[in-house]
Amino acid sequence: MKFSKIALAVSLAFAALGSAHADLTIGVVQPLTGPASGLGIPVKNGIMIWPKTIGGETVKLIVLDDASDPTTGVKDTQRLVTDDKVDVIVGSSATPVAIPMADVTAEAATPQLATSPAVLPPGKDKWFFRMPQSTDVMAFAVAKHMKEHGVKTVGFLGYTDAYGEAWLKALTAEGEKNGIKIVATERFARADTSVTGQVLKITSANPDAILIVASGSGAGMPQKAVMERGFKGKVYQTHAAATQDLMRVAGKDAEGAYVVSGPATVAEQLPESHPSKKMAVDFVTTYEKTYGVGSRNQFAGHSADALTVLEKAVPVALKKAKPGTPEFRSALRDAFETMGRTVLAHGILNWTPDNHWGYTNETGVILKVVNGQFKVDQ
Repeated sequence: MKFSKIALAVSLAFAALGSAHADLTIGVVQPLTGPASGLGIPVKNGIMIWPKTIGGETVKLIVLDDASDPTTGVKDTQRLVTDDKVDVIVGSSATPVAIPMADVTAEAATPQLATSPAVLPPGKDKWFFRMPQSTDVMAFAVAKHMKEHGVKTVGFLGYTDAYGEAWLKALTAEGEKNGIKIVATERFARADTSVTGQVLKITSANPDAILIVASGSGAGMPQKAVMERGFKGKVYQTHAAATQDLMRVAGKDAEGAYVVSGPATVAEQLPESHPSKKMAVDFVTTYEKTYGVGSRNQFAGHSADALTVLEKAVPVALKKAKPGTPEFRSALRDAFETMGRTVLAHGILNWTPDNHWGYTNETGVILKVVNGQFKVDQ
């Protein structure tokens, strides 16, 4: 495993600061290489600045690279639950990886804090909790903004995988509620380097707006292709594109694009009355102190929120069992479901036995790229 040395070094560093053997073992499976690395690296970076203890227990981190590949992600997860007997797994940020990982964590009865908005079949997410907002919640914000700006028809340009299909389903449903119709649907693979053919087909339908469903640096290529074709309508991107990679790859062609995001990415722009203002500012201050001004993004925010969740749930689980045991893992899962309203940098979370998404429809914030920066679109 390419990142096994990193995992060992991280584990030893954390253990050296506490007892000889770390008590709370956290497995981290993220795309640190491959097409989704722009999502996984910020999450890993955020986790690396977590405190050395949670709930009074010394933290042991084991960080593995899923290489943006489902097979590798499953192997990583199997190692963590079988060999390392982790108490919880954080990942993956790549939806096609997080979904098959869930089969492994469910069988091993180990909680999984997914950092992608992965959709599982009903009843299959007993051990699976999402840190990102659902596509339904974010599609609500996008459709609302579209309606307010006179959009009646939309062209869909999205990934061929589960993330793309989830957005197509969500926007279709929200669009119907708001008098918005999808008039063209085109797809592309994450590894594709051109979408010229797809863009030609969409623009020929002359939609009022185009929704691009892509992630990280992968969102820049289709954005650039749409604008180079001379499209004059509005262009929307999803919360997986709420990173500086969009502007880095698309350059001036990103100007004017609308991007739905959680509130953490624009902490300072939130009104003082926003419930997530303090948490979002704290996240940005801590993260950018280490990684530099402008390094924040949607996915880095999920790492801060995962910490908040663990700091609330671990003390509850410790009342029933000790880390490293099946009883603790079960108690931690139960604590996630019953911890109630929790303020995060990305919104208000309230997981329940019937809802492992937890965010409300008011969570999504529409940003606009202005002079290479994200600005809240009022």
